Amino acid sequence: MPEGTAALPDTPVPPLAHTVVPAHRDRNVLRWVAAYTASMLGDTVFYLALSWAAVQRGSAAEAGVVTAVSAVPRALLMLGGGVVVDRLGPRRVVIGSDAVRCAAVLTVAVLLFATDPGLWLLALLALVFGAVDALFLPAVGALPARITAKDQLARVQGMRGLAVRCAAVAGAPLGGLGVAVGGSAAAFALAGLLIAVSVPLLVCVRMRELPADDTVAAAEGGTAWRDLRDGLRYVRRHRVLGPLVLVIALGDLGFVGPLNIGLTLLADERGWGAAGMGWVLAGFGTGAGAAALLLTVRGRVPHAGYVVAGALVPGAVAIGALAQAPALPVAVATALLIGLLAGLSGALCGALLQTQADPAHLGRVTAVAGIVSLGIAPLSMPLSAAAIGVWGTGPVFAVSAAVCGLGGVVALGAPGVRRAELPK
Repeated sequence: MPEGTAALPDTPVPPLAHTVVPAHRDRNVLRWVAAYTASMLGDTVFYLALSWAAVQRGSAAEAGVVTAVSAVPRALLMLGGGVVVDRLGPRRVVIGSDAVRCAAVLTVAVLLFATDPGLWLLALLALVFGAVDALFLPAVGALPARITAKDQLARVQGMRGLAVRCAAVAGAPLGGLGVAVGGSAAAFALAGLLIAVSVPLLVCVRMRELPADDTVAAAEGGTAWRDLRDGLRYVRRHRVLGPLVLVIALGDLGFVGPLNIGLTLLADERGWGAAGMGWVLAGFGTGAGAAALLLTVRGRVPHAGYVVAGALVPGAVAIGALAQAPALPVAVATALLIGLLAGLSGALCGALLQTQADPAHLGRVTAVAGIVSLGIAPLSMPLSAAAIGVWGTGPVFAVSAAVCGLGGVVALGAPGVRRAELPK
């Protein structure tokens, strides 16, 4: 039976041609944003607690393996997670995922309070978290299209970006406070409680009915393997989604390495220290937050495809320029520009994915995009570190900038993406 009928627990609301209340004033959307913010805060505290506990119980190399191991099930299972989301509905999957993550983290917190297990428990928790993320992330990407109208999705992407910025700013101090008060066990408990806050909020979120054609498509799916192949075929043949996924992949591959491990090595090379790196990260966060706020307030950006390309190309130039910054203030200003352009292009790409894909395929479409961003792109971090060790920061940042800029070139060269518009 398709999601959205009266027999299912999701409470549907009738489809509307336009949303009367803008998304940032819609209580239903705000409940989802609050739930997402709480969940992201819990994630941030969780990864801080995980890294701290791993460092306390093993070597630096072992701690690195524990913190990175969650990426393996996430990358391997995310495409299947997209199929599950399209079959069961994003709301159910998000609620179930957060409930499982909460239970797993709180269980480990209790064990850490009661005993002193080895790294195996932390590695197991990271694997569970990664496996559940393979369901959670496609569901999070598919849910906005089911709670608001298409003309509000850019605004929702802006709100989601603000939630991510809030979690990044507030999560680390909260995690540090938890560690200071009660060690890693207390930090894990805090992470579990923050994730738990999201569950009742999600239960109260109302779902919109699928359009008739999409409801039929969701109901007529065959086996899971067939659904997966159909989803991949749908993305590949779509005049916008196929090249747009490539644009996202190139942008993330060129962005993740330099702005993570590369920035750490750059700060060490220039003598900026941890405080200087913090200022550069703050510049990036401020720029990304400004882009998210712009979309939240404005709600729609005309000529979205051109704006994506227009943000990626100068953003790529700024990434290359960051490695050549002569002083810390210049680096901070450059990072602010990178954050602004990357935040704008990323949010618009997410909104275009949601508006161009039909809801019956949205979980699989989100999974295809997410496996590159969250499964493959993180692998560029150790490669970037190794390359910087051989060639230095300048050449590696330049290559990363070229990869990111290629995403803008693809956006300009693909007519479907170049001419893509957000609904009015």
